[in-house]
Amino acid sequence: MTALPQAPDAREMDFETPAAASPRLAYLLLAIAPLCMASNVVIGRAAADTVPPVALAFWRWATATALLMPFALPSLWRYRRVLWATAPRVLALGLTGMALSASFVYTGVSHTTAANAGLIYAISPVLIVLIGVIFRGESVNWRQIAGIALAIAGVVVIVTRGDPAYLLDLQVNQGDLWVMGAALSWAIYSVLLREGAVPVPTLPMFAITALAGVVCLAPAYAVDRWISAPIDWTWEAIASVAGVAVISSVLAFGLYQIGIRAVGPARAGVFNYLIPVYAVVLGVAILGETLAVFHGLGLALILPGLLLAGLRRSARLAKPL
Repeated sequence: MTALPQAPDAREMDFETPAAASPRLAYLLLAIAPLCMASNVVIGRAAADTVPPVALAFWRWATATALLMPFALPSLWRYRRVLWATAPRVLALGLTGMALSASFVYTGVSHTTAANAGLIYAISPVLIVLIGVIFRGESVNWRQIAGIALAIAGVVVIVTRGDPAYLLDLQVNQGDLWVMGAALSWAIYSVLLREGAVPVPTLPMFAITALAGVVCLAPAYAVDRWISAPIDWTWEAIASVAGVAVISSVLAFGLYQIGIRAVGPARAGVFNYLIPVYAVVLGVAILGETLAVFHGLGLALILPGLLLAGLRRSARLAKPL
């Protein structure tokens, strides 16, 4: 059995900045972090006609890996034995959380709106609870059951555009289904991360998982390049890749980690409920999408559903995953 390395020293602690000592600044950064996360579906939607979904996912994580590695390499070298021993789990995390989740989202937003995608993807925490109940035999209280029901009802409203006849006529938008697949992939990633945590600091773990996502995406990207026309690397395409790599990945991760260090994971996790709200607002403001009544109804069901589903028996918010 491989011996576990010693706890990281101060030089390996992630994102040690003055913001960690300033709760006010931390709360501001925590309000910005979900905005960066929500930008993923908006940029992906805008890039639908310039960068294919698999290519966008591949270059997103390849670029993010290149940006993270200079900071993560010292810790990765120190924890190399642990990473080698847990390589299958790291690859599984890269496959579910980076490769499948990203490529499914970008495929989805090629056929549906950013507002729809942001609202549907928001139910990942509910899916995490359901996975625990179905496959792990975990118990849930009445608040969580009510939250799950509300969130699922909200997604049904979004997918059916507020008209149940869509289900009866099998007219569900395929883009919405792809995004649901992305939400499920992210939920599986979160469960794997929670139940088999790799004893590596946060920043190098994020970097190596991003690299694992690139490795998992490489075969699909090679096939995509073989059967499709090559990417026309216009400034718009370059900006799209830079946006999802820098804003939606590295910056979102960094701001969220700073916030966690300053105010704790429970308080920081509350700000994740802003992601679907930001996705809707950005879709309207940047892409010119039109809001419908079903968007408002879906949001009104999903947000309290997420809050209730995240409550444990002690009625406290669960830590973000």
